[in-house]
Amino acid sequence: MKPPISRFLAALLMWPVITHAAWANDSTYTDLDLDKCRTVAEDEMGVSLLCRGFGEYDVHFAESDLRQSILYGPLDKALENEVFESFEAFNHVGSKIEWRLDTSRKPVATILRWFIENVDDKAGMPTKESTGQVLVISRVAQPEDGRGCVVGYVDALSNPEANELARRVADEQVPGFACGRDRSAWFGQRGEKSGEPTHVWPETVR
Repeated sequence: MKPPISRFLAALLMWPVITHAAWANDSTYTDLDLDKCRTVAEDEMGVSLLCRGFGEYDVHFAESDLRQSILYGPLDKALENEVFESFEAFNHVGSKIEWRLDTSRKPVATILRWFIENVDDKAGMPTKESTGQVLVISRVAQPEDGRGCVVGYVDALSNPEANELARRVADEQVPGFACGRDRSAWFGQRGEKSGEPTHVWPETVR
């Protein structure tokens, strides 16, 4: 039988591990069904939709010239109407959104898979083999700031643990990220199918 002091030291050594686990972020998932979203605006080039997200946090979807952009949460009106973050190549998003929740169950970040429709040199058009896949990590706008944006990218085809890496990026990079000032970045390995990101951001919101 361990003496009392030994039991105390053993418990003390275990405390940081238990505390770390108790304070870790968690994930929940929602489906993105564009057919169930409400149309906000529409023209010959594309459409803007408002979709159901997690709780009171909506999903703001936009498409223009076969390229898509998504923001999350209660956005500042200038961002809702003017921000478009996508890729140079034609692209489309997946149907499952991963929301990273803090310890109060508030959504602070999202992870969504993007499909990059690269042109196959031989076929002269996008094919299954030429299509890239990128996990896009975004900051969720909050009622007190209205700022949502893309924070990081993980090439899902070039990183064997891409989902875990994306979660680490969401948990570590999003809290200190300033939308409109800081630049989004790639994390992990990046392959030739990952595409080139594009950003349209209003100069008045910095």
